[in-house]
Amino acid sequence: MSLTVTLILLVAGIAVFAGANYMSRRPVIPGNPSLVPWTALQFVGLVVVILMLAHLVTLLSGTPLEGRYAASSLPETESVG
Repeated sequence: MSLTVTLILLVAGIAVFAGANYMSRRPVIPGNPSLVPWTALQFVGLVVVILMLAHLVTLLSGTPLEGRYAASSLPETESVG
């Protein structure tokens, strides 16, 4: 993905999270249940924001983020016998 697409998805994730956060904090009207799971939408927005921030760091630094157990960081093992 390019930098432009990453920034657009980051802003969209922030907007989804902020909108769902606002809607979940509104007072509940008795007898009128909410049909939209606002907490789940907050979670989805937060996951998108975290992933896009990690991708943004990768794009700006030029080196990919590696996990804790990346294949290149495992020690070489010698076979016995």
